[in-house]
Amino acid sequence: MFRLAGVISILVKEFIQVSRDRLTFGIIIGMPIIQLILFGFSINSDPRHLSMGVLIKEHSIFSRNILKGLENSSYFRITHVLENDTEADMALEQGKVSFVLTIDFGFERKLLRKESPQILLDADATDPGAVGGALGVLSTIVNQSLRGDLPTQIGNQANGNIDIVVHKRYNPEGITAYNIIPGLIGTILSMTMIMMTSMALTREREKGTMENLLAMPLSPLDIMVGKILPYIIMGLLQFAVIIIVGYFLFGVPFLGSIWLSLGMVLIFITANLIVGYFFSTLAKTQLQAMQLTFFFFLPSILLSGFMFPFFGMPKWAQFLGELFPITHFLRIIRGILLKGSSLEIIYPEMLSIIAFILIVGGIALARFQRTLD
Repeated sequence: MFRLAGVISILVKEFIQVSRDRLTFGIIIGMPIIQLILFGFSINSDPRHLSMGVLIKEHSIFSRNILKGLENSSYFRITHVLENDTEADMALEQGKVSFVLTIDFGFERKLLRKESPQILLDADATDPGAVGGALGVLSTIVNQSLRGDLPTQIGNQANGNIDIVVHKRYNPEGITAYNIIPGLIGTILSMTMIMMTSMALTREREKGTMENLLAMPLSPLDIMVGKILPYIIMGLLQFAVIIIVGYFLFGVPFLGSIWLSLGMVLIFITANLIVGYFFSTLAKTQLQAMQLTFFFFLPSILLSGFMFPFFGMPKWAQFLGELFPITHFLRIIRGILLKGSSLEIIYPEMLSIIAFILIVGGIALARFQRTLD
């Protein structure tokens, strides 16, 4: 027989229980707020203000007007003034810029003679969706800038057609799988490594075997290494599976060093395992550990540049994205696979992940030491 009073008592009891669980209650309130902020302000499928480097070999009133037109547009943001072709190639390979615009010698003379001078645009096409919209409006921006503030006589003389030559570097055919497969390496490793490790210690507590673990003559560092080492091997196995399937099924190239990629993956796996271990010192149950994993995983994926172009996000969102190790790993693995990048190119991103490991690992060890006490 249905009893309303009984249902109300159970309802009150559940609300009280949830409110006492501060971690779960915080996630219930915090998760929708974070999603609203990220999706509302940060996520943009038509990215604007993309970083551009310029290599101007011939300075003239025409080149100055072209740069002015680019700066006034909402699609490009000139961040690097480059000195030579080598510096331009380095900026693209390191991911400092999404485009490099080159105006060669003789541009003014050819333009005034109506000989259709060329402007070279190199685009980092590892993420085809990030550069597609900007490439579509480039010709319009250049032509409007030449007809804009120039004196009438010069503007009439410069009425010839400009040939904009676009080089889509690293992914000339714009194949989406070339961007997605390397990104999946980061997302799959993040999800599985953090979740499995965060549940490792909480499982010991729930099963009542934590006392046996603490009774062993081991230091907190010994326990941490022993807990995460099996998952490192699992993570390397996952990486191998994704690379093999991506290469043979989707044709994703592997231009860089296999040993360098293994080393970078090992560092990234360690970073995620450290995060999971830190969560295990916070969570009291496996459910809480899983909730913390999703609470960390969602913003890291959205702000890393995997689902949406990184440079299309506002500055504050880019700053937050730089705090997550997956952001740096995606640049590393895409650089190795698609660009053949060496350690000299990717080491700044590697150092960022190592710094993350040292900071979060130190906090996790300190928290685990207090748990032992």
